[in-house]
Amino acid sequence: MKNYILIAEAGDFIGETKLIAQHLNGDWEGDKWRMADGTLWEVIVTGVGALNVMQSLRNIPANARLINIGYAGSANYDIGSVVMVNEARLNHPCVNYPEPTLSISPLPTEYLVAPNQVLSSVCYSNTDFVLQSDYKDCVFDMELAYIAGLGFTHLSALKIVSDNLSLHTYREVAAGVEKA
Repeated sequence: MKNYILIAEAGDFIGETKLIAQHLNGDWEGDKWRMADGTLWEVIVTGVGALNVMQSLRNIPANARLINIGYAGSANYDIGSVVMVNEARLNHPCVNYPEPTLSISPLPTEYLVAPNQVLSSVCYSNTDFVLQSDYKDCVFDMELAYIAGLGFTHLSALKIVSDNLSLHTYREVAAGVEKA
């Protein structure tokens, strides 16, 4: 079974590669991440949003082990909070319609740098940056529900809160102005 860590952006300015070493136990081995348990994980940069996710992951086997790590916004979690996602949903606050529940597997605690500081919550994926919401105790991203919707059977997700629904703050945190 192949192992993949999924990030949306890898760039030097705004990127999520740095989150791997900050929040997952292990070390870089070339361009792969070696977890503390010895498993090697290939890093895939999906790009931001649904179409990029579908294009970049369409040939990955459904039984591959995946970890999505990246930035997310939250209406009320503190910037820098680490959230292990337990369920992914789409963010469509103006309409209700039946959708499947997209459960996300927890990460083994030995994979985490600081497991006792990790929150657990729902992640709402949106097609655009969320600038306001009445939803509390959750995070917002632009990829996870689409990744989960592709039917992967071993998907985990760790989100680091970069902002409180502010595009400006996200850009500062992702660029390293604030430690995430």
